[in-house]
Amino acid sequence: MVKIAHFALMSFVAPLALAAPALAQQAPATQSAPAEAAPAAGQMTPDQIAAFNQAVTDFTAGQSAQQAGDNAGAVAKYDAAIPAIRTAVEIDPSKIDNVNFLANAIYADAAAYGALGQMDKVIALYGESLPHWRKLVEAKPTDTASRNILAGILIQLGNQKLGAQDKAGSAPLYQEALTLARKSVAENGTDAVNKNILLSALIGASQSTGDAALQTEAVSMSKAMLANGSVDASNKPAAETLSGVKAG
Repeated sequence: MVKIAHFALMSFVAPLALAAPALAQQAPATQSAPAEAAPAAGQMTPDQIAAFNQAVTDFTAGQSAQQAGDNAGAVAKYDAAIPAIRTAVEIDPSKIDNVNFLANAIYADAAAYGALGQMDKVIALYGESLPHWRKLVEAKPTDTASRNILAGILIQLGNQKLGAQDKAGSAPLYQEALTLARKSVAENGTDAVNKNILLSALIGASQSTGDAALQTEAVSMSKAMLANGSVDASNKPAAETLSGVKAG
């Protein structure tokens, strides 16, 4: 069973990395410098604003590099941008646009590191981004794209723990992902992305908990998706193993 989780981890990251430039949302508009008076609580200093504005520029350059296939260049730009964005969120966590910016910057950085094969960096960045994605999804409950990204991150972190034989640590991550994925499928049950995220969560949850009902559901869903060709490359090996069916 653990072997299935290992396949899911190694194959599920790659599509996310390739899709990150398209999924990343635009950075907030550049902010203007305030008057010279000392900033009030929750406001950035002029130096912090200048750093934030440079981060917007660096993030945009990182996206351009990533879209051009220059992942090393993208990593350099994202790594330069993230500290100032992180500071802006720490100063005023209520500004959801900045939380959104930070979540997407970290996610894009993880995607670039994933394309470079540096999976330790991917997992660390996913872990850092998790509370920001949770906050974003809570603030924007109808945003399916953000919900699916959060579910995918939870699955990856669950896979990493399950691959290290930490079933107890992986189980709550998969359960959280399941709740999110079920909501997306309930909203649009024909969307292949929604269905594949749910299948990934089911596979992981059934392995981490040993829940017979979840395993039955995962097997049934695997058979159906293999039969209609909607299973993606990340789920295909596990779906075939679970169902005993080889896709045509």
